[in-house]
Amino acid sequence: MTIGRRRLLGLVPALAMVGCQTGPVPLNRVDPPPPPQVPLARVAFTSCADQSKPQPIWDTLYADRPDLVIFGGDNVYASPQQWTPEALRTAYQAQAAIPGFARVRRSFPHLAIWDDHDYGLNDGGADFVHKQASKDLFLEFWEAGEKDPRRSHEGIYHAEVFGPPGQRVQVILLDTRWFRSAWKRTDVRDAPGKERYLPDEDPAKSMLGAQQWSWLEAQLKQPADVRLIVSGVQVVVDGHGWERWGNFPLERSRLYKLVAATGAGGVVFLSGDRHIGAIYREARDVPYPLYELTSSGVTHPWAQASEAGPNRIGALFTEQHYGTVEIDWAARVLRLELKDLRGAVRRSQAIAMDQLQPKQVTR
Repeated sequence: MTIGRRRLLGLVPALAMVGCQTGPVPLNRVDPPPPPQVPLARVAFTSCADQSKPQPIWDTLYADRPDLVIFGGDNVYASPQQWTPEALRTAYQAQAAIPGFARVRRSFPHLAIWDDHDYGLNDGGADFVHKQASKDLFLEFWEAGEKDPRRSHEGIYHAEVFGPPGQRVQVILLDTRWFRSAWKRTDVRDAPGKERYLPDEDPAKSMLGAQQWSWLEAQLKQPADVRLIVSGVQVVVDGHGWERWGNFPLERSRLYKLVAATGAGGVVFLSGDRHIGAIYREARDVPYPLYELTSSGVTHPWAQASEAGPNRIGALFTEQHYGTVEIDWAARVLRLELKDLRGAVRRSQAIAMDQLQPKQVTR
């Protein structure tokens, strides 16, 4: 975890430099920390930032003053083969030098997870041979300390809890790359709903791997009022044949059943990867309605995107954007939002916290 302005949990902020009119400003210049256990009211979420493209959205996000920023994967693009650590390091250096990104990173507490393009292989999984080198560079860029728990296990899954009892937000960042089995390739490339991959019910295949599944179960047993589960690939979403949890139906069912078995309330999914923005709701075979906010458009959203959305709420959003989770603790309401370059809310969904409580899974 890298901490900016607030130094939450006593961790050290990033040390990269950023230029400004008066000269270089170290990212570890911070304001005094707030009182401990301050509840979160606004969490910003981004993904898909190509370091070679303009990134004006950071100035909009900065003006929104989030309490926490989650970088949800594809935070840089360094996946062309043959992969080299030098190319990934150069990509990180280029991203760090973008003034808007650097200001956000030094100004707000933040967490990060990777997806395929900062992992190092497009649609890559467990078979990526350079994943350890990629992990080392990820931890270096995000300034993970020597005692960071991610250094003691495979992959980069991670979790943090913010806020006092009764207003606790747990952020669970899943690694859907390091352990993930190979997808089943489509039999009709680019066909609607079968664009790249097909559902695969092979029980030997895994999304998270045994170690991460055990860790996730332990995390879901921790007390929390809101749980933001971050997955690089979409979770509840149906209707397309790109990367998604639905390509491993047994693994997605296992995830839903784990939420039910642990009694974990307050789950909302955050995802990226797709170069679109959208909000989804799943009410079938789940312990309670599960919502997902996909925000994937810092630099190059897919303007021509069009796909079925059987559990999508509203239309796809295909302009540059970022997402927010607004938390109204007094009213006990969450609001999932997608905001454009002007900061205008373009998609929104309110969720009563009391709805996000486990019930018996329908068989």
